[in-house]
Amino acid sequence: MAGQGTVGLEIARAASAMGVALDAVLAPCSGGGLVTGIALALSQVSPATRVFSVEPEGFDGMRQSHDKGARVTVKTGALSIADALMSPFPGHVPFALARLHLAGGLAVDDDALRRAVSFAFRRIKVVAEPGGAAALAAVLSGAFDAKGKNVALVISGGNADPETVSTCCAHFPSP
Repeated sequence: MAGQGTVGLEIARAASAMGVALDAVLAPCSGGGLVTGIALALSQVSPATRVFSVEPEGFDGMRQSHDKGARVTVKTGALSIADALMSPFPGHVPFALARLHLAGGLAVDDDALRRAVSFAFRRIKVVAEPGGAAALAAVLSGAFDAKGKNVALVISGGNADPETVSTCCAHFPSP
């Protein structure tokens, strides 16, 4: 998590260089190491910035755990296109930090993830795997209202094979 926290430091540094005060940062979440590392780093250098985890529906263990105040295991028989984010529960240490530093969690469905992969590819020229596009999916789907806010989105993971990107773009050709 300490290494992943450097993402938060880079975000804060970039925002500062642009003269922007960040309202929120959204990051993909599986076991929670990335998002809690970011939240921990930002708590020190940008304490007013709220950090949110984003997970696929049915694998939103961090969101549900955060809401309940205790680690829970999500029971699902389904799969998600975001195979990198299919942990049914947060890790022990990430959850302990999430309780202190996360503002909350969000969940997005597979269509929102597909739309985000297509949008990233077509509009911002970034090849993102579905799990890596979760934060973008949260904004595009309305799961997070970014209107009037300064928001940083962590788009991570380029492990999308050309077939996956092509299928996402075919389903959502005009983002």
